[in-house]
Amino acid sequence: QVQLVESGGGLVQAGGSLRLSCAASGRTFSSYDMGWFRQAPGKEREFVAVVTRSGAFTYYAGSVKGRFTISRDNAKNTLCLQMNSLKPEDTAVYYCAAKANQGWDTIASRYDYWGHGTQVTVSS
Repeated sequence: QVQLVESGGGLVQAGGSLRLSCAASGRTFSSYDMGWFRQAPGKEREFVAVVTRSGAFTYYAGSVKGRFTISRDNAKNTLCLQMNSLKPEDTAVYYCAAKANQGWDTIASRYDYWGHGTQVTVSS
């Protein structure tokens, strides 16, 4: 198993930036593909970004591509999400998630472990 704890959320004005972190403990962090998801009030949880185990491949939702950057440091057991040019529609609780089976994915139900989330609020 792996335990995940997100941090770095907060309140920011539109156009601003935030950097989210996800600290992992337990089983070897590099054994997991890692993703970021978000959930706004009244909406389903949606995919944001994924990075493969080695960090060599990343993939983004269209709504964040070019503004967000996912990265990982396997030596420090840390996943990050750099969010730039934030928009009010980015407001949500952001979750990091770990997928044990090989093959990156955008479907939340295919991820095995989740953090408790961190709130991001973007004011207009």
